[in-house]
Amino acid sequence: MAQAIPLRTVGTRPEPRLTWRDRLALLDLVPDLGDNIGSREWWRGLATLTFLCGAAIATFPGVRPLATGGAPALDASDFNEARAQMIVPLAYGGDTGRHMAATDAVRPLVQTPERPQIELTATLGAGDSFARLLERSGVGSGDAQALASQVSSAVPLADIAPGTRIDLILGRRAARTMPRPVEALAMRARFDLRIEMERIDGRLVMRRIPIAVDSTPLRIRGRVGDSLYLSARAAGASPESIQSYLRVIGRQISVGGDIRSSDEYDIIVDHRRAETGESETGKLLYAGLVRGGKPKVSMIEWNVDGRLQWFEASGVGQQSGGGVGRPTNGRITSTFGMRRHPILGYKRMHSGVDFGGGYGAPIYAVSDGQVTIAGRTGGFGNYVKLSHGAGLGTGYGHMSRIAVRPGQHVSRGQVIGYIGSTGLSTGPHLHFEVYRNGVPVNPMSVSFVTRAQLEGKALADFRARIRQLTSIVPGAAMSAAAVKPAAGPKLGSLADVATKRAGGAN
Repeated sequence: MAQAIPLRTVGTRPEPRLTWRDRLALLDLVPDLGDNIGSREWWRGLATLTFLCGAAIATFPGVRPLATGGAPALDASDFNEARAQMIVPLAYGGDTGRHMAATDAVRPLVQTPERPQIELTATLGAGDSFARLLERSGVGSGDAQALASQVSSAVPLADIAPGTRIDLILGRRAARTMPRPVEALAMRARFDLRIEMERIDGRLVMRRIPIAVDSTPLRIRGRVGDSLYLSARAAGASPESIQSYLRVIGRQISVGGDIRSSDEYDIIVDHRRAETGESETGKLLYAGLVRGGKPKVSMIEWNVDGRLQWFEASGVGQQSGGGVGRPTNGRITSTFGMRRHPILGYKRMHSGVDFGGGYGAPIYAVSDGQVTIAGRTGGFGNYVKLSHGAGLGTGYGHMSRIAVRPGQHVSRGQVIGYIGSTGLSTGPHLHFEVYRNGVPVNPMSVSFVTRAQLEGKALADFRARIRQLTSIVPGAAMSAAAVKPAAGPKLGSLADVATKRAGGAN
């Protein structure tokens, strides 16, 4: 039968009474000395530590030196053999046999023989010149200038990128005071061109070896997920390409707030792959963002009047200046204030600014906002009103067609409609109003910016380029380029040239 544990009552709940064995089992002799410093448990732990350290010191057995009879004396032959073992380098690895030391029969050479040729590799640095690199490698100044001139006939020296490696073979010189002549040279002058030179019958013969290159742009597309940067890096995009992409789309939307995890990024970069296996990635060509299967952002770089800038798929480019955007590219035809109405025939307040423009010209939102009205509104005809927050609003009247709907959020520069002549209008134009707390104010008090707009043939060419880029299959440029090696004679490697020349030299 189990022994009953005596109980003691605390309040209304009985608790078991602990025996001395139970209390000893619960006693912590080694508490954490980093907690409760100064408490009873801490002092108990410090005492335990002191006791253990003292016990270890008291029981240390000590170390005594071992007595030896002294080193045995070596005779002359043993000494020479031991000395040889000491001076022989360790490059022999596991060779532990007997080695012969240098004796008095060994005499130093009066003159060391010259190497028949020297093989070396030089690297072109940033800001360096081809001729100076050759001179530092041991080539005479005259030969270096002649070589630089010969190479420049195949490729401009400025096109040789910093970091290019140049393999050289320097031959035997006639005297020690003279520079060595160049027997062979090989370099990747450009991504698509290799140059090899070899001395034949006393003169250097240069051969150009073209390298086939596949220039298909690289398209990378994927889901944003938790991080657009990490997702694009995992898909093969370089950090530079991702940074350029984020800068471009950041002009249209807020990268931190408007991109969703379900969106898809669409990045196209310049990409070249050589038949020899090397590849290089160039600048960003296309920046797109897809939401719900439809493009939300679609931008490429385009040249206008000799200046490159990024344009949306609608042909709208970058803006210049500060303040809010300009609603259209037309000139101002009527200002804010009292005027005689051209149709009603009497004076009344003109509460906005009229912009002239061709029928169907695009109208842009001057700032981010939400559409509060989009439809037929009295004398304004087809009318759109935007709320921009902080009591600020804008209105756009006489549109031929409306491109937004009520409740829709629009971004700065987004096309919201097209110029027309609906309502009380005598011709196609835009009536633009600015409201503060619902009251019309002079729009001329707001600073405008201008935006580039492609039209006509330029717009058609621009959209054709977008179609060409977006027809590229994602990842197509990552596959091996199906190209054939360049035809024609080709020099052997520098190792072959070195072996051939070394074999003929004594």
